[in-house]
Amino acid sequence: MKKSKIATCATATVMILMLSLGLAGCGNKQAAPPPVGNGPRAQALDGTPNVNEGAPVNVAAHLESLARSVEGVQNANCVVFGNYAIVGIDVDEKMERTQVGTTKYAVAEALRKDPYGVDALVTADIDMGQRLREIRADMMNGRPISGFAEELADIVGRLVPQIPRNIIPPKTPEDTGTPPQQQLEK
Repeated sequence: MKKSKIATCATATVMILMLSLGLAGCGNKQAAPPPVGNGPRAQALDGTPNVNEGAPVNVAAHLESLARSVEGVQNANCVVFGNYAIVGIDVDEKMERTQVGTTKYAVAEALRKDPYGVDALVTADIDMGQRLREIRADMMNGRPISGFAEELADIVGRLVPQIPRNIIPPKTPEDTGTPPQQQLEK
Protein backbone atom coordinates (compact mmCIF):
# COMPACT_ATOMS: atom_id res chain seq x y z
CA MET A 1 0.00 0.00 0.00
CA LYS A 2 2.87 2.38 0.81
CA LYS A 3 4.45 1.74 -2.60
CA SER A 4 1.27 2.78 -4.42
CA LYS A 5 1.06 5.98 -2.36
CA ILE A 6 4.69 6.77 -3.17
CA ALA A 7 4.11 6.07 -6.87
CA THR A 8 0.98 8.26 -6.85
CA CYS A 9 2.81 11.08 -5.09
CA ALA A 10 5.76 10.83 -7.48
CA THR A 11 3.42 10.85 -10.48
CA ALA A 12 1.57 13.89 -9.19
CA THR A 13 4.84 15.72 -8.55
CA VAL A 14 6.15 14.97 -12.04
CA MET A 15 2.86 16.06 -13.63
CA ILE A 16 2.78 19.33 -11.68
CA LEU A 17 6.40 20.06 -12.57
CA MET A 18 5.91 19.38 -16.28
CA LEU A 19 2.65 21.33 -16.40
CA SER A 20 4.24 24.34 -14.70
CA LEU A 21 7.13 24.22 -17.19
CA GLY A 22 4.68 24.05 -20.05
CA LEU A 23 2.55 26.89 -18.76
CA ALA A 24 5.60 29.10 -18.36
CA GLY A 25 5.87 29.29 -22.13
CA CYS A 26 2.20 30.06 -22.76
CA GLY A 27 2.17 33.66 -21.59
CA ASN A 28 1.27 36.47 -23.97
CA LYS A 29 4.29 38.54 -24.81
CA GLN A 30 4.11 41.54 -27.06
CA ALA A 31 6.06 41.23 -30.26
CA ALA A 32 9.00 43.52 -30.82
CA PRO A 33 8.61 46.13 -33.53
CA PRO A 34 10.04 45.04 -36.87
CA PRO A 35 13.72 45.86 -37.28
CA VAL A 36 14.64 48.92 -39.28
CA GLY A 37 16.49 48.02 -42.45
CA ASN A 38 17.87 44.63 -43.33
CA GLY A 39 20.54 44.50 -40.63
CA PRO A 40 20.77 41.74 -38.03
CA ARG A 41 18.47 41.82 -35.06
CA ALA A 42 19.84 42.75 -31.67
CA GLN A 43 20.83 39.91 -29.37
CA ALA A 44 21.44 39.87 -25.67
CA LEU A 45 25.03 40.22 -24.51
CA ASP A 46 25.34 36.55 -23.58
CA GLY A 47 24.55 35.42 -27.14
CA THR A 48 20.98 34.32 -26.51
CA PRO A 49 18.31 35.83 -28.74
CA ASN A 50 15.96 38.55 -27.60
CA VAL A 51 12.87 37.03 -25.94
CA ASN A 52 10.54 38.90 -28.29
CA GLU A 53 12.57 38.02 -31.38
CA GLY A 54 10.58 35.03 -32.58
CA ALA A 55 7.18 33.50 -32.05
CA PRO A 56 7.32 29.94 -30.68
CA VAL A 57 5.87 28.56 -33.93
CA ASN A 58 8.58 30.27 -35.98
CA VAL A 59 11.32 29.15 -33.60
CA ALA A 60 10.01 25.56 -33.73
CA ALA A 61 10.01 25.62 -37.54
CA HIS A 62 13.56 27.02 -37.54
CA LEU A 63 14.85 24.33 -35.16
CA GLU A 64 13.09 21.61 -37.16
CA SER A 65 14.80 22.78 -40.36
CA LEU A 66 18.18 22.77 -38.59
CA ALA A 67 17.58 19.22 -37.36
CA ARG A 68 16.44 18.04 -40.80
CA SER A 69 19.64 19.40 -42.35
CA VAL A 70 21.71 16.84 -40.42
CA GLU A 71 22.56 13.70 -42.38
CA GLY A 72 20.51 10.71 -41.25
CA VAL A 73 17.52 12.72 -40.02
CA GLN A 74 14.40 11.91 -42.03
CA ASN A 75 12.05 14.29 -40.21
CA ALA A 76 11.98 16.47 -37.11
CA ASN A 77 9.29 17.88 -34.83
CA CYS A 78 9.80 20.59 -32.26
CA VAL A 79 7.78 22.04 -29.40
CA VAL A 80 8.91 25.32 -27.85
CA PHE A 81 7.91 26.35 -24.34
CA GLY A 82 9.50 29.44 -22.85
CA ASN A 83 13.24 29.47 -23.49
CA TYR A 84 13.35 25.70 -23.95
CA ALA A 85 12.54 23.34 -26.79
CA ILE A 86 12.23 19.61 -27.33
CA VAL A 87 13.23 18.37 -30.77
CA GLY A 88 12.17 14.88 -31.78
CA ILE A 89 14.03 13.40 -34.74
CA ASP A 90 12.96 10.52 -36.97
CA VAL A 91 15.74 8.28 -38.27
CA ASP A 92 15.76 5.16 -40.41
CA GLU A 93 14.29 2.30 -38.41
CA LYS A 94 17.11 0.01 -39.55
CA MET A 95 19.80 2.37 -38.22
CA GLU A 96 22.05 0.88 -35.55
CA ARG A 97 21.77 2.20 -32.00
CA THR A 98 25.27 3.71 -32.13
CA GLN A 99 24.44 5.51 -35.37
CA VAL A 100 21.27 6.89 -33.79
CA GLY A 101 23.35 8.24 -30.92
CA THR A 102 25.81 9.83 -33.35
CA THR A 103 22.97 11.42 -35.33
CA LYS A 104 21.37 12.71 -32.15
CA TYR A 105 24.70 14.22 -31.12
CA ALA A 106 25.12 15.85 -34.55
CA VAL A 107 21.66 17.44 -34.24
CA ALA A 108 22.52 18.68 -30.74
CA GLU A 109 25.74 20.20 -32.14
CA ALA A 110 23.84 21.97 -34.90
CA LEU A 111 21.31 23.32 -32.39
CA ARG A 112 24.05 24.42 -29.98
CA LYS A 113 25.42 26.76 -32.63
CA ASP A 114 22.01 28.44 -32.94
CA PRO A 115 20.90 30.88 -30.22
CA TYR A 116 17.40 29.39 -30.18
CA GLY A 117 18.60 25.80 -29.98
CA VAL A 118 21.20 26.14 -27.24
CA ASP A 119 18.74 24.98 -24.54
CA ALA A 120 16.95 22.38 -26.66
CA LEU A 121 16.56 18.71 -25.79
CA VAL A 122 17.01 16.21 -28.62
CA THR A 123 15.32 12.82 -28.63
CA ALA A 124 15.18 10.01 -31.16
CA ASP A 125 12.58 8.02 -29.21
CA ILE A 126 9.78 7.01 -31.59
CA ASP A 127 7.02 7.35 -29.00
CA MET A 128 8.27 10.72 -27.78
CA GLY A 129 8.48 11.94 -31.37
CA GLN A 130 4.83 11.00 -31.90
CA ARG A 131 3.87 12.81 -28.68
CA LEU A 132 5.71 15.92 -29.88
CA ARG A 133 3.84 15.78 -33.20
CA GLU A 134 0.54 15.61 -31.34
CA ILE A 135 1.47 18.47 -28.98
CA ARG A 136 2.53 20.57 -31.98
CA ALA A 137 -0.75 19.82 -33.78
CA ASP A 138 -2.71 20.78 -30.65
CA MET A 139 -0.76 24.04 -30.41
CA MET A 140 -1.47 24.82 -34.05
CA ASN A 141 -5.17 24.11 -33.42
CA GLY A 142 -5.31 26.61 -30.56
CA ARG A 143 -5.14 24.07 -27.70
CA PRO A 144 -1.63 24.57 -26.28
CA ILE A 145 -2.39 23.94 -22.61
CA SER A 146 -4.97 21.17 -22.88
CA GLY A 147 -3.03 19.41 -25.64
CA PHE A 148 0.17 19.54 -23.61
CA ALA A 149 -1.63 18.30 -20.49
CA GLU A 150 -3.22 15.38 -22.36
CA GLU A 151 0.07 14.25 -23.86
CA LEU A 152 1.86 14.69 -20.54
CA ALA A 153 -0.75 12.47 -18.89
CA ASP A 154 -0.16 9.83 -21.57
CA ILE A 155 3.62 10.03 -21.08
CA VAL A 156 3.34 9.75 -17.29
CA GLY A 157 0.84 6.90 -17.68
CA ARG A 158 3.47 4.94 -19.56
CA LEU A 159 6.22 5.75 -17.07
CA VAL A 160 4.35 4.74 -13.93
CA PRO A 161 4.71 0.99 -13.43
CA GLN A 162 1.71 -1.25 -12.91
CA ILE A 163 2.28 -3.49 -9.90
CA PRO A 164 0.26 -6.74 -10.03
CA ARG A 165 0.11 -6.92 -6.24
CA ASN A 166 -1.85 -3.64 -6.14
CA ILE A 167 -4.55 -4.80 -8.55
CA ILE A 168 -7.82 -5.44 -6.76
CA PRO A 169 -10.29 -7.48 -8.82
CA PRO A 170 -13.94 -6.37 -8.75
CA LYS A 171 -16.22 -8.31 -6.39
CA THR A 172 -18.76 -9.02 -9.14
CA PRO A 173 -18.08 -9.21 -12.85
CA GLU A 174 -19.24 -6.21 -14.84
CA ASP A 175 -21.74 -6.36 -17.72
CA THR A 176 -22.58 -10.05 -17.43
CA GLY A 177 -26.22 -9.50 -18.29
CA THR A 178 -29.07 -10.77 -16.18
CA PRO A 179 -28.41 -13.55 -13.69
CA PRO A 180 -29.43 -17.05 -14.94
CA GLN A 181 -32.17 -17.45 -12.29
CA GLN A 182 -33.95 -14.30 -13.45
CA GLN A 183 -33.83 -15.54 -17.05
CA LEU A 184 -35.50 -18.84 -16.04
CA GLU A 185 -38.29 -17.13 -14.09
CA LYS A 186 -39.40 -15.13 -17.12
